Amino acid sequence: MKGDGARHREVAGLAIEGWSPEYGAPVEAEPEEVPAAQVDPEVEMPGEEWRPIAPPPDGWVPAHLDFVDGVRRIEARVWITGADGEVRPGVFASYAAGLVRCARRAEIRSIRTERGFFGLAGIADLETPVGTFLARPVADDDITQLVSGVQEQMRQLEAGVVANAGANYTPSVAELASDAGLVVMDGPLRGGQRIRDAVGYIKSHRVQYLSGDARALVGRLGPGERTPLFLIQTKWTRYSWYLRLTEARGHPWAGIVRCETWPDGRVARAKAVADATAAVLPRFASEPHKDDRAPQNLYPIAGLERELGRRLGDRGIVLRGLQRAVAGYQG
Repeated sequence: MKGDGARHREVAGLAIEGWSPEYGAPVEAEPEEVPAAQVDPEVEMPGEEWRPIAPPPDGWVPAHLDFVDGVRRIEARVWITGADGEVRPGVFASYAAGLVRCARRAEIRSIRTERGFFGLAGIADLETPVGTFLARPVADDDITQLVSGVQEQMRQLEAGVVANAGANYTPSVAELASDAGLVVMDGPLRGGQRIRDAVGYIKSHRVQYLSGDARALVGRLGPGERTPLFLIQTKWTRYSWYLRLTEARGHPWAGIVRCETWPDGRVARAKAVADATAAVLPRFASEPHKDDRAPQNLYPIAGLERELGRRLGDRGIVLRGLQRAVAGYQG
């Protein structure tokens, strides 16, 4: 039997907001603030010796690459009426994650999809004709926190598909095995999603981690060249480096991506991983006539995104299923 202190969290009614979710909310929250970073640019070589680095001909080459990506979609915003009559916001969302392995050929090895109902604690699973939206409580129901909750669940699915793949990834030693693979996560690494031996792959550059001559070096990189390693510390610590995939087209930073890996083991191991990304990632770079985000949106990631989007289902059908379930909801 529930105590009186929990009764105000019981859900008495639900109502789908009419504002179409793809246009955002009538009032949007500010984008998430990026914490100030502490950067050590001299972990691989002194700053005055910084130069473009090409992968050595005898460097470690992964036996396979596992590209991991996730997608999320806000299906509808919802108003949640509590037993005390207070009305609070929530969202219904779908999200998916998958892993495609590239060796002799590309093969999708694992895909997971889920639907979630995000709001303050007290919400319950919602059965709909398009599947169950699992209750996912958040500590604060402003739109930023609700979307962060969706993002967190998507990241957990990403970790799950890596675990399900049964991959033999790079060991945490300086000498890397010839049969070991490398897992490439689309996006930055997350401290709460500590996937050992993962490489974060960042296509855009919201934050400037380097300055002066070190930053200028990025624009002088040739195809398949990288910067020396630098250490970034924000909420978590990781090694990072910039890499050029293809010839610059239009501006000096065209075709530049940033990669990062966890600081597990010695610097020599991180150097070998960085060299491996410079050796193998450019071969997956996309072309402008095939992808608007070329060359940074790698072909395996682009293909995986399309398949994950298909697995989420038709947006209109999902919305109609939600509307039917909400219309018949009995708290």
